[in-house]
Amino acid sequence: MRRLCSQKGVALVTALMLTALSLVIAVALLTMITAGTQVSASQKRYHSSLSAARGAVDLFTQELMPRLFQPETTIVDLEREFSGIELHVKLDACLRQKLTLSPGSWTACSAAQASNDPAAAPDVSFRLAGLPAARGFTVTTKIVDTVPGNTDRSGYDLLDAGGAVAAQDEVVRPQHVPAMYHLGVQGSREGQTRERARLSVLYAY
Repeated sequence: MRRLCSQKGVALVTALMLTALSLVIAVALLTMITAGTQVSASQKRYHSSLSAARGAVDLFTQELMPRLFQPETTIVDLEREFSGIELHVKLDACLRQKLTLSPGSWTACSAAQASNDPAAAPDVSFRLAGLPAARGFTVTTKIVDTVPGNTDRSGYDLLDAGGAVAAQDEVVRPQHVPAMYHLGVQGSREGQTRERARLSVLYAY
């Protein structure tokens, strides 16, 4: 029997193994970089939509809600005042009931208006500009639940109005129980179904 001791081709095999290992490392690095880029872009898109939704919460609770309680408020006045954001308010019997009654008494609301989906028949919607300008953000807000309280919604304050107040007030005042509102808010990029953010907010008025 003849014993083969030739080492011809070992260098080629070693070079091929190192080349294959280098390719594996390069592919792994490219995969990690691509995945990181996709995650970063997704987070950026989400945060943009989230900021739009948070802006809707501030606008609805601080600017619109106190105005909606006033009987003289009209849709024309609100939409003209906030024309820069293309505000649309559905100030109908359903929204009036949502502001003062519990969900069991929302007899004027349709199934879509009473649903938890803020994008289905919203109470308030508006548009925020984005980059590019043609692809802004559509923001929708809806009251999805109400727990009535005893908050004074008239906006009239005796002290601020300059009225006389007795030094010893003997009037028994009830404990303040604020009305609680569960708000559903959605901010979404126009033309992008995946680029959106939703908030569920509990607001005490």
